[in-house]
Amino acid sequence: MTWPVAELDNVARLRILAAAQPSALFAEEVVDAPFDAVWAVAADLERELPVLLPDVRSMRITAADGERLEGRARGYGGVRARFDIVLRPGWCVMQSRFLLGGMAAVPDGGRTRFAFLGGFRFTGMRLLAPAVEPLVRGYGPLVIRRLRDRLEATPPA
Repeated sequence: MTWPVAELDNVARLRILAAAQPSALFAEEVVDAPFDAVWAVAADLERELPVLLPDVRSMRITAADGERLEGRARGYGGVRARFDIVLRPGWCVMQSRFLLGGMAAVPDGGRTRFAFLGGFRFTGMRLLAPAVEPLVRGYGPLVIRRLRDRLEATPPA
């Protein structure tokens, strides 16, 4: 007897991570660009994260050990956070003491399925999530729209 096997791509894995996080917002769309072009933008955390995320002023990678990174983000208004990051092709998950973020991408023919995850990591979010959700509903689609804008502005390498 053999056990059934379920293969999950990176976007499905990020969707599961979002479902397990009470406050998570998740957005997924097909981007009309090849995977390599999409991931070149998404994975360039220091240059592109401040462009993609409206509340991030800067991101600096402070340590790297293979696919495990440490970064320091600075937001507008002086908010700062240290993030533990896992970055590999098609997969990026970042967590700080209070925040969780992620991006995932998989090839879809000549296009790319891209997903974004954002959420808070603190006690009580399960209770606050229904009140917060209307305020952040448009954040994920905004990030993906900004990614599309960057891809249109960046000539293929």
